[in-house]
Amino acid sequence: MMGVGKSTVGKRLAARLRLPFVDADHEIERAAGCSITEMFARHGEAQFRDGERRVVARLIDGRPRVIATGGGAFINDETRALIMARATAVWLNADIEVLVERVGRRDGSRPLLKDKDPRVVLRELAAVRDPIYAQAHIHIRSQPLPHDAAVDAILEALTP
Repeated sequence: MMGVGKSTVGKRLAARLRLPFVDADHEIERAAGCSITEMFARHGEAQFRDGERRVVARLIDGRPRVIATGGGAFINDETRALIMARATAVWLNADIEVLVERVGRRDGSRPLLKDKDPRVVLRELAAVRDPIYAQAHIHIRSQPLPHDAAVDAILEALTP
């Protein structure tokens, strides 16, 4: 979910694992030559999700790395199947109030929140997405604590 700390936690996890970190959203923007906000405006969410699926498939190429996907990537059936079959999916989950506070720190760069109440949108998204996110291999609570607490929890969950 947006605001949960995917990029921040992902970068720190990658550093601790001594692996490369890749932000799928940045890779999508690079491939498209425009921002995600522009892609949504020009082509709509469905076309964006198709491009996102193709980029995620390219990133999950067998070489170990930490990949932060956008909050909607795992919702797409094909993208989720790729991730579940070829990677270890980690669900970072946080309370809505934590997410509202975190997304409030960013400028208006989140297309799904444009001109809307973040609390309402995040509650609606969580109602739909959380049961799907729950299919991830690993579940981690993102608390209003330093992000290293989430990294520690992921490392513990990855340890056999």
